[in-house]
Amino acid sequence: MRLNLFWKLGFAFFALLIAVLLPVDFYAERALRRDYERNGFEELAAIARIALAHPPQLINCSYTASREFACIETWVAQMAASGVRVTVIASNGQVLADSQSDPSTMENHAGRPEIRDAFAKGDGQSIRHSVTIKSDLLYYAVRLSPAGAPPVVLRFALPLQTVDRAIWEFRRRLWLASLVMLLVTGTASLLISRSFSDRVDRLTKFSLRVAEGDFRPIEADRSGDTLDSLAVSLNQTAAQLDGTIRALTEERNLSSAILASMVEGVAVVNSSERLLFSNEGFAEILDLDMPPQSGKALVEVVRQTELIEAVRGVLKGEPRVETEIVTGTLRQHFFAVTVASVRAAETSGAVIVLHDITELRKLERVRRDFVANVSHELRTPLTAIQGFAETLLAGAIDDPQNRLHFLEIILEHSRRLARLTEDLLMLSKMDADRLELEIRRLGVSQFVESCIETTQRPAAEKDLRISVNLQQPLPDIAADRRRIAEVLQNLLDNAMQYTPSGGQIMISASANGTEVIFTVSDTGIGIPRADQSRIFERFYRVDVARSREVGGTGLGLSIAKHLVEVHGGRIWVESEVGQGSQFHFTVPIFDPERAAVRPAR
Repeated sequence: MRLNLFWKLGFAFFALLIAVLLPVDFYAERALRRDYERNGFEELAAIARIALAHPPQLINCSYTASREFACIETWVAQMAASGVRVTVIASNGQVLADSQSDPSTMENHAGRPEIRDAFAKGDGQSIRHSVTIKSDLLYYAVRLSPAGAPPVVLRFALPLQTVDRAIWEFRRRLWLASLVMLLVTGTASLLISRSFSDRVDRLTKFSLRVAEGDFRPIEADRSGDTLDSLAVSLNQTAAQLDGTIRALTEERNLSSAILASMVEGVAVVNSSERLLFSNEGFAEILDLDMPPQSGKALVEVVRQTELIEAVRGVLKGEPRVETEIVTGTLRQHFFAVTVASVRAAETSGAVIVLHDITELRKLERVRRDFVANVSHELRTPLTAIQGFAETLLAGAIDDPQNRLHFLEIILEHSRRLARLTEDLLMLSKMDADRLELEIRRLGVSQFVESCIETTQRPAAEKDLRISVNLQQPLPDIAADRRRIAEVLQNLLDNAMQYTPSGGQIMISASANGTEVIFTVSDTGIGIPRADQSRIFERFYRVDVARSREVGGTGLGLSIAKHLVEVHGGRIWVESEVGQGSQFHFTVPIFDPERAAVRPAR
């Protein structure tokens, strides 16, 4: 487990204090011991000087059988009264006298270092363990050369027990002082390290908050040290990061919102042909359940060869490639594809934009079909009028039997041209939004009855029965009487045209709360299911030959759809081949409050 900064600093301070106190204790003890030893040798040297000033009488000294040199022993006892051990050693190393031991039991001292130095240089000293008294001693020896006698060595010894006791007392006081110093300095160091580690921990937690997106500033300590400056610098950095991230986030959100709301499909691929981004429009265009994941290969998502080739062309170096793709089989959709090169720093890729041009292609097809249909519709009556007019001019005008017949044909085709022209003008106004409506309160029963009166005579001529079934009571509707009558009249005319003799046509109406639903049913030939979605298109006919035979222009249902939609309603058909058809359209119910606020026009 890692130690935190507090314990690291605490252990470091303690280790530093101990590392300082141990050498101090060691060298202080050494210095004190050397000082005590120096003083001991100086004391022994002073005693030696006194002894040399009053040396023992080695000549004519009394001798007894039991003790040799009794006079020397007396001198040794006198000198030992100073508290030191006194030993007299002959030149051959024999101990002549000693103040603490029997000389006869003592070994030869010729090999002692202080003895050798004394005989050689006049004096000598050493510190060693005494075998005789089993203790550490300071030894100081001087050579005494009496006249008429061989030289001897006077050795004085001082035990080191006094020095050891003094050093131990010093050591005890030193360690006590060191312990107190260690406690005081250690406590101070712990407090300092605690404060320092707490500040560092605060800065660490602040940096973690910044990394997580929390840019609230940290309160500075106002101590004026480096950590205070670091806290101020981190606050400034966090504020700048906050501003930068906010700006980038806003730009990203704006870009994401723009791209997500775009109807056009947008995608970005890298140089490895892998998707980096795609919006929902791109997924919808390619009929995907959801936008593909980032990093997915383009060939796994896109099946259009033209699109893949366009992307590869841009990745190979072309700045811009435009093409067109088609999706779907039964209901085809056309899309204009624009692939442009994208280069940023060391990365490169391509951006794909798919623009839906289905309506444009549909309009182009409608325009072509419209021109072709209008030309075809105009050519038939014009050809008939021109042919019969030329026939009359060629002499048929003088033929009373055929003249009236030719003129009736010319009149019928001219009326057909008039109807076609009127229908085209109506569609033109609708396309230009120039069709004006006089929205008024209109009773359903009166409106239906007026249309029935117009249809009764041609229906009777064809042996068709017309019936009315109106739900009672029906609310009034908000409509332009003349325009909505054109819708119902157009549906009735179609029903009469495509219902065989002896058939039946029924007009019904019902209310569903916000609108009135009108239905025109017949027992005619019916409409195939495949054609039902297109019968409201301009010039579209299910049975072209029959339509031309009855004189239809192919624009009636298209006009009816426009008129219903500008009223705010809808129109649709239900039909089975051989079972008849049911055309439904709706008209909003009249609202007095809305009409009082803003009359519709």
